[in-house]
Amino acid sequence: MFKTLRYLMLLFLIISCSNNDGKMILTGHVKGLKKGTLFLQKIKDSSLVSIDSIAINGSSDFSFIEPVLEPEIYYLYVRLENGILNDDRIIFFAEPNPITINTTLNNFATDAKVSGSTNQDKLEEYNKIINRYSDRNLELIKESFNSRKKGNDSLADRLDKSQKSILAKKYLATVSFALLNNNYEVAPYLMVSHVNDVKTSYLDSVYNQLTLKIKDSKYGYDLESLIQFRNKNKIN
Repeated sequence: MFKTLRYLMLLFLIISCSNNDGKMILTGHVKGLKKGTLFLQKIKDSSLVSIDSIAINGSSDFSFIEPVLEPEIYYLYVRLENGILNDDRIIFFAEPNPITINTTLNNFATDAKVSGSTNQDKLEEYNKIINRYSDRNLELIKESFNSRKKGNDSLADRLDKSQKSILAKKYLATVSFALLNNNYEVAPYLMVSHVNDVKTSYLDSVYNQLTLKIKDSKYGYDLESLIQFRNKNKIN
């Protein structure tokens, strides 16, 4: 019965918003969540704020209708009935169309499956690439720590150099991904949120390759502002 109600709710939301542009219809399911509150959040004026919420009482399904003029990073957060806040947040690229998020309460962020957002698909593609570098970096940190603990400083120094090399490759992989996806908002987003301390020449290279539509987007503007700040303060 819950499944039937869920499909009817989704159908109603789509029909009610079919003539309204610039709206995200966000629906989904949190397995294991019976009572609590879900918060839809975004960054406003450099602060993370809740822009909507829904009380969960019995059914684990949820829905939000939110004005979204352009693709932008949003967050989904859960507070349990006893007031305990979950440490995890689901980070996703909101877009002005129907989006679905299904997850579990036990692994709120890691189990999240997001569909309906093109930029989210690209972000997940990027994460798969970059996770290889992140995993190797963690291995090197552990190996370096153990080496110094055993008094093998020469090995630890070599591992530290390897770690710096991995970090450089991670940055270059991000720049390369942004260049290859210059017609998606995810490109400038990655530059300003993941590698904003990279050389200004790399920031310039990505910005200059962005399509006009992406240059005029929120993250395109953020990237342009970052470049202008770096140039004004003569930061290479």
